[in-house]
Amino acid sequence: MDPLIYELTGVRYAYAGRFPALCGVDMALRRGEKAVLVGANGTGKSTLLAMLDGLIFPDAGALRFDGRDLTEPAFDDPGFSKDFRRRVGFVFQDPDAQLFCPTVREDIAFGPLQLGMDPAAVETRLEDVTRALGIADLLERQPHQLSIGEKKKVALAGVLVLDPEVVLLDEPTAGIDPLTTRHIIDMLCAAAAGGKTIVTATHDLHIVEEMADTVVVLGRERTIRRAGRPSEILGDEQLLWENNLVHIHRHRHAGRVHEHIHLHSHDHHA
Repeated sequence: MDPLIYELTGVRYAYAGRFPALCGVDMALRRGEKAVLVGANGTGKSTLLAMLDGLIFPDAGALRFDGRDLTEPAFDDPGFSKDFRRRVGFVFQDPDAQLFCPTVREDIAFGPLQLGMDPAAVETRLEDVTRALGIADLLERQPHQLSIGEKKKVALAGVLVLDPEVVLLDEPTAGIDPLTTRHIIDMLCAAAAGGKTIVTATHDLHIVEEMADTVVVLGRERTIRRAGRPSEILGDEQLLWENNLVHIHRHRHAGRVHEHIHLHSHDHHA
């Protein structure tokens, strides 16, 4: 079995053919790897995730999934399309983009039922996943009645119920409280320990050490500036400064103003 699940070579993409989003990305992801994509706004993190999910395709360069070219024509094959959607799940930054059914139960079950999974097996998986995420009491609620943290958990449940090989996440901790963040990270780390490939895009460097075997830094040039172990990336202050991943925090103490470097975290923007 090929140890690589994704391989990108010279990948370029521009929205409407005019607005560059990725400008020559080379990247390889191993099966079972936890990778975190970091970078300032507009550096291509969400675009790269959408490409890994087969929602958009390179204008130039090559993208391969499990040894096969991931192209738009490939999805014309119903067998390939169904297999890919079964194996790869994407949790969007905005959970409202994923929640559209009348109840939480129906939303979580929608994907696997559409992919032809046995309804009894779906119900068993749904019960297991919602229990693990602590949302079993929300199953008969309407999604619009939920808090942002509850919605994020439901969106994640809708992916994990598929038991995919790959989980892609766009800003999974954005706008949620520390306890919910802890719950989601624990669930994702458990999924990774079970052999899943986890790819996370985030501004929150506080979650990187737990969520990454490899950190990929995307720069303003919309290409990869550097990739390495979390300790290597987080320990390179100049790299973090150059890529807008730290900021100055000022506070007054004993009549004097003190300045400290802080890693970017959504806790500061909540």
